Amino acid sequence: MKKSNLSTLKLVLTGILTAVVVVLQFFSGYIRFGPFSITLALVPIIVGGALCGPLSGAFLGFVFSVVVLINDAAAFFAVDPFGTVLTVILKGTLAGLASALLYKALSGLEADKPLKKMLRVFLSGIVCPLVNTGIFVAGCFAFFMPKVNEWAAMLGYESGTNYLFFGMIGINFIVEFATVVILSPIIVRLIDIASNRRHI
Repeated sequence: MKKSNLSTLKLVLTGILTAVVVVLQFFSGYIRFGPFSITLALVPIIVGGALCGPLSGAFLGFVFSVVVLINDAAAFFAVDPFGTVLTVILKGTLAGLASALLYKALSGLEADKPLKKMLRVFLSGIVCPLVNTGIFVAGCFAFFMPKVNEWAAMLGYESGTNYLFFGMIGINFIVEFATVVILSPIIVRLIDIASNRRHI
């Protein structure tokens, strides 16, 4: 495939995945595991980063961040608008970028060997929720701990740190992580179809 045609294909695919990210994140409150919502928007971010490269991964992560700011960040925005915008934009954008960069770095795992390719997608996939959650934690410690401590006391937690890790993050992160693991074979299949079983 000519380079110009490949670039156009990647641009179109990034556009499609952008729409998927927006829809999934806007309706994330309705996608639940018991009382906890599942952030399925991470999946198209991982796919886009793998198929289209780091710039696409970072862009999709940025779009995800913007939707989070609009849809889910009101409580934090009321505490510290600057800290909220900085934390949310960084966590999504860097999660998409890191996932795509790791996928690219693991290009030595041959695409025509399914188990190796699955490992490549799996490893790049789990980086996405790790970075997303890690930067959220850093942002909470940097900007929101007084408020988190208040919320913790209201809910009966021993400390704000306990509430942050076991109340706000714990189950949500486990569910997101498990979702990526479960969907990894599907992601591998999507990459196979899109690349006509050639190396990406």
